[in-house]
Amino acid sequence: MMIVLKIGGGIFEKGMNESLSKDIQRTLEHERIIIIHGGGDEVTRIAEKLGKKQVFVKSPSGIRSRYTDEETVQIYTMVMAGKINKAIVRWLLSQGISAVGLSGLDAGVLKARRKKNLIVVDERNRKRIVDGGYTGKIYQVNTVLLEVLIKSGYVPVVAPAALGEDHELLNVDSDRAAAQIAAALGAESVIFLTDVEGVLFDGKHVEKLSLTEAEQLLPKIGSGMDKKVLASIEAVRAGVKEAMISSGFVDEPIIRAINHEVGTVITSE
Repeated sequence: MMIVLKIGGGIFEKGMNESLSKDIQRTLEHERIIIIHGGGDEVTRIAEKLGKKQVFVKSPSGIRSRYTDEETVQIYTMVMAGKINKAIVRWLLSQGISAVGLSGLDAGVLKARRKKNLIVVDERNRKRIVDGGYTGKIYQVNTVLLEVLIKSGYVPVVAPAALGEDHELLNVDSDRAAAQIAAALGAESVIFLTDVEGVLFDGKHVEKLSLTEAEQLLPKIGSGMDKKVLASIEAVRAGVKEAMISSGFVDEPIIRAINHEVGTVITSE
């Protein structure tokens, strides 16, 4: 069975723990794993240290995202594919896990179409159209390299930078990249490990959602979690059996998520 594991930036920032590494090792005894990571907050910190102010925009549906101009996409790729990716690989290797770090650029693992324009809304909820910059929407996952690595006993660790149609660097959402990779590989599950226990609604933890329920809830949940729910919906719609959103800081976070003991599970029914 194949499991796609998305490690959120919050886990990277707060420190990946021994419980998580042991859980990855135990899971690898029976399953194959590929890891995709985030790290947007670290991108923001490094960019602003370099004097590049970061701009965020909101879509009409309420999704908040980074506005990525040419200079920002270079910083984004440097931090994601360099600093964060290699820190995660180093940590995995230190725990005895054979990891290989790469980005969506390598061998064209993630191919995306550059967005020509973006519709954004301002503080008064007025819509306007802006240039799409260097943000992309994934249209193809080249699984060949990933499959070679997995069959050779490695755990691929993928940074969410993509290759555009004109071979330009593109910023793609890490949660949705995980969903696309899971679908392309025919994964049984995609697990989004974050720094909260799962989906919260009206102050209560939601244990399970059908696709219909998830779609109805999507406009009502907060920024950050909305992308994970959207990615979960896309993964399940594309054939992944189930998507889980859970905390990476509980004991046995992967195994317990698979067993539906923690987090929120989203399925087709």
